[in-house]
Amino acid sequence: MQSSAALSIGLPAALCIIMLGLGLSLRLQDFIRVLARPWPIAVALFCQIILLPALCFVLVYFSSLPPAICVGMMLLAASPGGTSATLYTHLARGDVALSITFAAVSSLLAMVTLPVIANLSLLAFYGADGTVRLQLHQVLQIFSIAIVPALIGAYIHMRFPAFAERLERPVKLLATLFLAAVVLVALVGQWRLLQEWGTTVGALALAFSLISISVGYWVPRLLNIERRQAVAMSMSIGLHNAALVIALAMSEHMLNNSEMAIPPAAYGVISYIVGGVFVWKLNRGQKASSRTVTVG
Repeated sequence: MQSSAALSIGLPAALCIIMLGLGLSLRLQDFIRVLARPWPIAVALFCQIILLPALCFVLVYFSSLPPAICVGMMLLAASPGGTSATLYTHLARGDVALSITFAAVSSLLAMVTLPVIANLSLLAFYGADGTVRLQLHQVLQIFSIAIVPALIGAYIHMRFPAFAERLERPVKLLATLFLAAVVLVALVGQWRLLQEWGTTVGALALAFSLISISVGYWVPRLLNIERRQAVAMSMSIGLHNAALVIALAMSEHMLNNSEMAIPPAAYGVISYIVGGVFVWKLNRGQKASSRTVTVG
Protein backbone atom coordinates (compact mmCIF):
# COMPACT_ATOMS: atom_id res chain seq x y z
CA MET A 1 0.00 0.00 0.00
CA GLN A 2 2.85 2.36 0.88
CA SER A 3 4.56 1.46 -2.40
CA SER A 4 1.38 2.29 -4.33
CA ALA A 5 1.05 5.63 -2.52
CA ALA A 6 4.70 6.44 -3.19
CA LEU A 7 4.20 5.73 -6.90
CA SER A 8 0.98 7.73 -7.16
CA ILE A 9 2.80 10.76 -5.70
CA GLY A 10 6.35 10.13 -6.90
CA LEU A 11 5.69 9.54 -10.60
CA PRO A 12 3.72 12.77 -11.19
CA ALA A 13 6.27 14.69 -9.10
CA ALA A 14 9.13 13.29 -11.19
CA LEU A 15 7.38 14.26 -14.43
CA CYS A 16 6.63 17.77 -13.11
CA ILE A 17 10.25 18.45 -12.20
CA ILE A 18 11.61 16.97 -15.43
CA MET A 19 9.24 19.07 -17.57
CA LEU A 20 9.86 22.21 -15.50
CA GLY A 21 13.53 21.83 -16.42
CA LEU A 22 12.56 21.62 -20.09
CA GLY A 23 10.40 24.74 -19.79
CA LEU A 24 13.22 26.77 -18.23
CA SER A 25 15.23 26.11 -21.41
CA LEU A 26 12.52 27.24 -23.85
CA ARG A 27 13.11 30.47 -25.74
CA LEU A 28 10.59 31.94 -28.16
CA GLN A 29 13.29 33.06 -30.60
CA ASP A 30 14.62 29.49 -30.76
CA PHE A 31 11.17 28.23 -31.78
CA ILE A 32 10.87 30.92 -34.46
CA ARG A 33 14.33 30.21 -35.90
CA VAL A 34 13.88 26.44 -35.99
CA LEU A 35 10.27 26.45 -37.24
CA ALA A 36 11.24 28.85 -40.03
CA ARG A 37 13.16 25.88 -41.47
CA PRO A 38 10.92 22.91 -40.58
CA TRP A 39 12.60 20.21 -42.71
CA PRO A 40 14.86 18.85 -39.91
CA ILE A 41 11.86 18.71 -37.52
CA ALA A 42 9.80 16.87 -40.17
CA VAL A 43 12.58 14.30 -40.70
CA ALA A 44 12.99 13.80 -36.96
CA LEU A 45 9.24 13.32 -36.49
CA PHE A 46 9.16 10.71 -39.27
CA CYS A 47 11.96 8.80 -37.51
CA GLN A 48 10.30 9.21 -34.10
CA ILE A 49 6.67 8.42 -34.97
CA ILE A 50 6.92 5.93 -37.85
CA LEU A 51 10.39 4.47 -38.39
CA LEU A 52 11.42 3.66 -34.80
CA PRO A 53 8.12 2.03 -33.73
CA ALA A 54 8.25 -0.11 -36.91
CA LEU A 55 11.84 -1.19 -36.20
CA CYS A 56 11.03 -1.85 -32.54
CA PHE A 57 8.02 -3.99 -33.51
CA VAL A 58 10.24 -6.17 -35.70
CA LEU A 59 12.74 -6.39 -32.84
CA VAL A 60 10.22 -7.61 -30.22
CA TYR A 61 7.71 -9.53 -32.35
CA PHE A 62 10.08 -12.41 -32.98
CA SER A 63 11.41 -12.50 -29.42
CA SER A 64 10.26 -14.95 -26.76
CA LEU A 65 9.57 -12.16 -24.26
CA PRO A 66 6.25 -11.91 -22.34
CA PRO A 67 3.60 -9.66 -23.95
CA ALA A 68 3.87 -7.03 -21.20
CA ILE A 69 7.57 -6.50 -21.89
CA CYS A 70 6.95 -6.32 -25.64
CA VAL A 71 4.28 -3.66 -25.10
CA GLY A 72 6.63 -1.80 -22.75
CA MET A 73 9.23 -1.68 -25.52
CA MET A 74 6.64 -0.37 -28.00
CA LEU A 75 5.56 2.34 -25.53
CA LEU A 76 9.20 3.32 -25.26
CA ALA A 77 9.56 3.50 -29.05
CA ALA A 78 6.46 5.73 -29.26
CA SER A 79 7.54 8.05 -26.44
CA PRO A 80 8.95 11.54 -27.14
CA GLY A 81 12.52 12.60 -26.47
CA GLY A 82 13.69 13.02 -22.89
CA THR A 83 14.92 16.30 -21.43
CA SER A 84 18.43 14.87 -20.99
CA ALA A 85 18.75 15.01 -24.80
CA THR A 86 19.40 18.75 -24.52
CA LEU A 87 22.38 18.22 -22.23
CA TYR A 88 23.83 15.52 -24.48
CA THR A 89 23.28 17.73 -27.53
CA HIS A 90 25.22 20.53 -25.82
CA LEU A 91 28.07 18.18 -24.89
CA ALA A 92 28.25 16.91 -28.50
CA ARG A 93 28.25 20.49 -29.89
CA GLY A 94 24.88 20.03 -31.58
CA ASP A 95 22.00 22.44 -32.22
CA VAL A 96 20.55 22.88 -28.73
CA ALA A 97 17.66 25.05 -29.95
CA LEU A 98 16.56 22.30 -32.33
CA SER A 99 16.78 19.72 -29.52
CA ILE A 100 14.60 21.81 -27.20
CA THR A 101 12.07 22.58 -29.93
CA PHE A 102 11.83 18.96 -31.02
CA ALA A 103 11.30 17.84 -27.41
CA ALA A 104 8.38 20.26 -27.11
CA VAL A 105 6.82 19.41 -30.51
CA SER A 106 7.23 15.63 -30.11
CA SER A 107 5.77 15.76 -26.60
CA LEU A 108 2.66 17.53 -27.89
CA LEU A 109 2.21 15.11 -30.82
CA ALA A 110 2.74 12.12 -28.52
CA MET A 111 -0.57 12.94 -26.85
CA VAL A 112 -2.18 11.53 -30.02
CA THR A 113 0.42 9.13 -31.41
CA LEU A 114 1.31 7.37 -28.16
CA PRO A 115 -2.19 5.98 -27.38
CA VAL A 116 -2.57 4.88 -31.03
CA ILE A 117 0.72 2.93 -31.02
CA ALA A 118 0.02 1.65 -27.50
CA ASN A 119 -3.39 0.25 -28.48
CA LEU A 120 -2.05 -1.34 -31.67
CA SER A 121 0.70 -2.96 -29.58
CA LEU A 122 -1.79 -4.21 -26.97
CA LEU A 123 -3.87 -5.71 -29.78
CA ALA A 124 -0.83 -7.35 -31.42
CA PHE A 125 0.56 -8.94 -28.24
CA TYR A 126 -2.59 -9.59 -26.18
CA GLY A 127 -5.31 -10.04 -28.78
CA ALA A 128 -8.68 -8.32 -29.07
CA ASP A 129 -9.88 -9.14 -25.54
CA GLY A 130 -6.57 -9.64 -23.79
CA THR A 131 -6.18 -6.43 -21.86
CA VAL A 132 -7.39 -2.87 -21.27
CA ARG A 133 -7.03 -0.15 -23.88
CA LEU A 134 -5.25 3.15 -23.36
CA GLN A 135 -7.68 6.03 -23.94
CA LEU A 136 -6.70 9.49 -25.17
CA HIS A 137 -8.12 11.19 -22.07
CA GLN A 138 -5.90 8.97 -19.89
CA VAL A 139 -2.79 10.09 -21.76
CA LEU A 140 -3.97 13.69 -21.50
CA GLN A 141 -3.97 13.31 -17.71
CA ILE A 142 -0.28 12.41 -17.71
CA PHE A 143 0.60 15.09 -20.26
CA SER A 144 -1.33 17.74 -18.35
CA ILE A 145 0.97 16.98 -15.43
CA ALA A 146 3.93 17.33 -17.79
CA ILE A 147 2.90 20.24 -20.04
CA VAL A 148 1.77 22.67 -17.32
CA PRO A 149 5.18 22.69 -15.54
CA ALA A 150 6.88 23.14 -18.94
CA LEU A 151 4.70 26.19 -19.63
CA ILE A 152 5.45 27.54 -16.14
CA GLY A 153 9.17 27.10 -16.81
CA ALA A 154 8.85 28.88 -20.17
CA TYR A 155 6.96 31.75 -18.52
CA ILE A 156 9.62 32.10 -15.81
CA HIS A 157 12.31 32.23 -18.51
CA MET A 158 10.39 34.86 -20.48
CA ARG A 159 9.69 37.15 -17.49
CA PHE A 160 12.77 36.51 -15.34
CA PRO A 161 15.59 35.24 -17.64
CA ALA A 162 18.39 35.73 -15.10
CA PHE A 163 16.46 33.84 -12.41
CA ALA A 164 15.60 31.07 -14.90
CA GLU A 165 19.26 30.71 -15.82
CA ARG A 166 20.22 30.28 -12.15
CA LEU A 167 17.37 27.85 -11.60
CA GLU A 168 18.00 25.71 -14.69
CA ARG A 169 21.01 23.74 -13.42
CA PRO A 170 19.64 22.73 -9.97
CA VAL A 171 16.26 21.81 -11.51
CA LYS A 172 17.97 19.59 -14.10
CA LEU A 173 20.00 17.94 -11.34
CA LEU A 174 16.84 17.36 -9.32
CA ALA A 175 15.09 15.98 -12.43
CA THR A 176 17.96 13.52 -12.96
CA LEU A 177 17.73 12.35 -9.35
CA PHE A 178 13.95 11.89 -9.63
CA LEU A 179 14.37 9.94 -12.88
CA ALA A 180 16.93 7.68 -11.19
CA ALA A 181 14.51 7.12 -8.30
CA VAL A 182 11.65 6.26 -10.68
CA VAL A 183 13.85 3.76 -12.54
CA LEU A 184 14.98 2.21 -9.24
CA VAL A 185 11.37 1.80 -8.01
CA ALA A 186 10.40 0.13 -11.30
CA LEU A 187 13.35 -2.28 -11.16
CA VAL A 188 12.91 -3.21 -7.49
CA GLY A 189 9.16 -3.66 -7.89
CA GLN A 190 9.71 -6.29 -10.58
CA TRP A 191 12.85 -7.91 -9.21
CA ARG A 192 11.66 -11.47 -9.81
CA LEU A 193 10.82 -10.75 -13.44
CA LEU A 194 14.10 -8.89 -13.82
CA GLN A 195 16.05 -11.91 -12.58
CA GLU A 196 14.28 -14.14 -15.10
CA TRP A 197 14.39 -11.83 -18.13
CA GLY A 198 17.00 -9.23 -17.15
CA THR A 199 19.71 -10.31 -19.58
CA THR A 200 17.30 -10.53 -22.52
CA VAL A 201 15.58 -7.22 -21.69
CA GLY A 202 18.96 -5.55 -21.22
CA ALA A 203 20.17 -6.80 -24.60
CA LEU A 204 16.93 -5.66 -26.21
CA ALA A 205 17.13 -2.22 -24.57
CA LEU A 206 20.77 -1.90 -25.68
CA ALA A 207 19.90 -2.88 -29.26
CA PHE A 208 17.02 -0.42 -29.37
CA SER A 209 19.16 2.36 -27.89
CA LEU A 210 21.83 1.80 -30.56
CA ILE A 211 19.18 1.68 -33.30
CA SER A 212 17.50 4.88 -32.05
CA ILE A 213 20.64 6.95 -31.82
CA SER A 214 21.96 5.65 -35.17
CA VAL A 215 18.67 6.32 -36.98
CA GLY A 216 18.54 9.78 -35.42
CA TYR A 217 21.99 10.65 -36.77
CA TRP A 218 22.37 8.84 -40.08
CA VAL A 219 18.90 9.37 -41.60
CA PRO A 220 19.33 13.19 -41.40
CA ARG A 221 22.92 12.96 -42.66
CA LEU A 222 21.81 10.87 -45.65
CA LEU A 223 19.25 13.60 -46.38
CA ASN A 224 22.03 16.25 -46.33
CA ILE A 225 20.97 17.84 -43.04
CA GLU A 226 23.92 19.61 -41.43
CA ARG A 227 25.95 17.85 -38.76
CA ARG A 228 24.94 20.06 -35.79
CA GLN A 229 21.26 19.44 -36.50
CA ALA A 230 21.85 15.71 -37.06
CA VAL A 231 23.58 15.54 -33.66
CA ALA A 232 20.59 17.22 -32.00
CA MET A 233 18.20 14.82 -33.71
CA SER A 234 20.25 11.75 -32.77
CA MET A 235 20.13 12.74 -29.10
CA SER A 236 16.47 13.77 -29.16
CA ILE A 237 15.43 10.53 -30.89
CA GLY A 238 17.99 8.30 -29.16
CA LEU A 239 17.17 9.35 -25.59
CA HIS A 240 13.46 8.59 -25.09
CA ASN A 241 11.40 9.81 -22.12
CA ALA A 242 11.65 6.67 -19.96
CA ALA A 243 10.00 8.38 -16.98
CA LEU A 244 6.87 9.09 -19.03
CA VAL A 245 6.58 5.45 -20.13
CA ILE A 246 7.09 4.18 -16.58
CA ALA A 247 4.36 6.56 -15.40
CA LEU A 248 1.95 5.33 -18.10
CA ALA A 249 2.69 1.69 -17.32
CA MET A 250 2.54 1.82 -13.53
CA SER A 251 -0.13 4.42 -12.85
CA GLU A 252 -3.33 3.00 -11.36
CA HIS A 253 -5.41 5.12 -13.75
CA MET A 254 -3.46 4.17 -16.90
CA LEU A 255 -2.26 0.69 -17.83
CA ASN A 256 -1.59 -0.37 -14.22
CA ASN A 257 0.93 -3.02 -15.33
CA SER A 258 4.31 -2.75 -13.64
CA GLU A 259 5.82 -5.43 -15.92
CA MET A 260 5.54 -2.96 -18.81
CA ALA A 261 7.83 -0.61 -16.86
CA ILE A 262 10.78 -3.02 -16.98
CA PRO A 263 11.99 -2.14 -20.53
CA PRO A 264 11.92 1.66 -20.00
CA ALA A 265 13.60 1.23 -16.61
CA ALA A 266 16.42 -0.83 -18.17
CA TYR A 267 16.59 1.55 -21.11
CA GLY A 268 16.76 4.56 -18.77
CA VAL A 269 20.11 3.29 -17.49
CA ILE A 270 21.52 1.91 -20.74
CA SER A 271 20.64 4.88 -22.97
CA TYR A 272 22.65 7.28 -20.80
CA ILE A 273 25.74 5.11 -21.28
CA VAL A 274 25.15 4.69 -25.03
CA GLY A 275 24.52 8.43 -25.38
CA GLY A 276 27.73 9.23 -23.49
CA VAL A 277 29.79 6.93 -25.71
CA PHE A 278 28.21 8.46 -28.82
CA VAL A 279 29.00 11.99 -27.60
CA TRP A 280 32.61 10.93 -27.02
CA LYS A 281 32.90 9.44 -30.53
CA LEU A 282 31.31 12.51 -32.15
CA ASN A 283 33.66 14.88 -30.33
CA ARG A 284 36.66 12.70 -31.12
CA GLY A 285 35.69 12.62 -34.80
CA GLN A 286 35.18 16.39 -34.82
CA LYS A 287 38.63 16.99 -33.30
CA ALA A 288 40.24 14.66 -35.84
CA SER A 289 38.43 16.50 -38.67
CA SER A 290 39.57 19.88 -37.32
CA ARG A 291 43.21 18.72 -37.17
CA THR A 292 42.98 17.47 -40.77
CA VAL A 293 41.61 20.82 -41.97
CA THR A 294 44.30 22.71 -40.04
CA VAL A 295 47.10 20.56 -41.46
CA GLY A 296 45.62 20.83 -44.96
